[in-house]
Amino acid sequence: MNKFSQRIKELRINKKIKQKEIAEYLGMSLFAYQRYEYGEREPNFDKFIKLCDYFQVSADYLLGLSDVRERK
Repeated sequence: MNKFSQRIKELRINKKIKQKEIAEYLGMSLFAYQRYEYGEREPNFDKFIKLCDYFQVSADYLLGLSDVRERK
């Protein structure tokens, strides 16, 4: 599992949100979203930005380039 996968799963669990809710927010199937968390697939740019917005974190944090969650 890569950093991106670990981080979106951790963020989702901390917010007590189901995978289905995020999949609906992103406009995709539950299975497609689950593949993000399993590290089998990566989002396109638009969905990546939506995930950053949804979780209120920086792109660097989701990518594993920084451990600072807050946006600057």
